[in-house]
Parts: sequence; structure tokens; C-alpha cells
Amino acid sequence: MSDRNSDGLRDIALWRTFLAAYRTGSVSSAARMLGRAQSSVTAQVQELERRIGEPLFERHARGVRPTARADDLATRLAGPLDALATMLGSPPPANAPPVRIGGAGDFLATVVVPALAPAVARGLRVEMTPGLAADLLDKIRAGSLDLVISAVRPRGRAFRFAALVDEEFVLVASPSLGFSRSADMRPEALASTPLLAFAQDVPILRRYWRHVFGIRLERAPTLVAPDLRALIAAAVAGAGVTVLPTYLIAGELADGRLVVLRETDDPPINTLYLAWRPGPSTEGVVHVEQVLREAVASL
Repeated sequence: MSDRNSDGLRDIALWRTFLAAYRTGSVSSAARMLGRAQSSVTAQVQELERRIGEPLFERHARGVRPTARADDLATRLAGPLDALATMLGSPPPANAPPVRIGGAGDFLATVVVPALAPAVARGLRVEMTPGLAADLLDKIRAGSLDLVISAVRPRGRAFRFAALVDEEFVLVASPSLGFSRSADMRPEALASTPLLAFAQDVPILRRYWRHVFGIRLERAPTLVAPDLRALIAAAVAGAGVTVLPTYLIAGELADGRLVVLRETDDPPINTLYLAWRPGPSTEGVVHVEQVLREAVASL
């Protein structure tokens, strides 16, 4: 770099262009991501290479391949530039490809949509697909989703993944059923109360019974609804007892529509994972990931 621009701050646009080309592996894809002409992206990459004094990409028929120097620069630049974009409220251009996100419908509606709303209002394009973890992970393997929030740990090397947040579960019911919060609530006290479950094999309830009560749950559910928001509505209406993540029912617990039936210092938890589509992440995917991590930090 020249002495007149030793701190490199005037070259942020060049670095952003470089990072787009690095992440997409293609000058044309970087141009679409940034909303610029391909010739402009090519010229900026060449200008940056001229200033650095060495090539950053090797050109080939299907795009560009980063050099070792480019790998090093991208590793050091990605975090600061992404953080700066978020701080300045600058999501990717509106004409960039949409970020395709999969996850449980309740988590998408309760956490993801509110978190991404400001970026969407500024033009970030997002497509959401609700579903079960196994089905969504199949979609990300096939390349039809960019990000998946999975309630089960992904297996294999078909994609990258990392822990996103731990869900903490509690046993709840409407106070209209006559229950009160207790440190010694036993399952026998719930024997005649209907169970509200996410699935017929009651995975969340079974886990709670085993972790907190230390016994196997043998009962069948009275109500099955594969959406935790439906279980919340049923529990608030007094239909029975259920087990739900605390962040999802914070409002109902605060205003007394639901009460925690069993106090415990060791509640069951479940880790949610964030999985990425194979290949370089687009600027939009990186932006969404950062916003999600900030959102779950407050749960």
C-alpha cells in the first residue's frame, strides 16, 4: 500500500470486493452479490493485487481460486468487515441472492424473524423453510438451503456446523389446573393430567422425565402438535401439562398464564446447531449468521 494510505481505511471498498470474490469463488457471483458490473469487480480485484504486489486469485474456467495470501487476508479481514457492516446497519445489497434458512417453525417465527427484520426492511432478501431437522439437513446437503438451525447434531462431512445456543426446558401448565410451583413435584401427581407433546413418541417429555424424575415415561400423549407454539396455546388454555424451552414462553411465565411445576437447578437442555451449505459463504449468509448469534446471546 502507498504511504499516503498506510492504514488502508480508504480501501474498504476494495477489501469488501475482495472478500465477496473470495467467498463466492467467482467474479460474476461477486458482482451479483455487490450489485456492481462484473468489469468493476474485476478492476477492483486487479487494483488490490497491484497495491499488494502479488496475485490474490488464480483464474480458471469455473471462477477464481484463492492463493495462500488470499486465504490469510480473508481470515484476518472477514470478522472486522462483517462486524463493521452490522454496526453500520449495512446488509448485503437488495439484488443479492436471497439467504435460504431452514429451522423449526417456532424458532424461525420467535427468534429468527424478529432478529432479521431490520435487515429485511433495508433490503436483505430471505427465504425461510420450516421443518424437521433431518429433512432440513437433507436439503442443505442438496444445496437447496444455505443455513439450517438444527435441533439434532449434524453428522458427516457434507457441511460445516457449530453450536448456536442451548435451550433450557421446564415443565409447565396453566394455573387453572390447580398446580403450583414446587421443588418436589412428583410424576404421580400428574398421572391423570393430559400430556401435550411435540410428537407421538414424546421425545421432549421423555427426556424431561428421565433427566428430572429419573424414570421412564410410559404414558401416551393426549394432544400431539408438531409446533411448540401450538403446545403453548394448548397449555395456556388449560388442556394439560407440557415441557417447553424457557425463551419461548418468557411472556407467559412473566404474566402468569403458565407456571413452572417443578423447580430444579439442573434443567434438561438441548443444543441447537447452525449448519452451513458446503462451499464459500456469501456475504448475505455471513450477515445472517452474525445477526443470529447476537440474537441468541440474549435468550
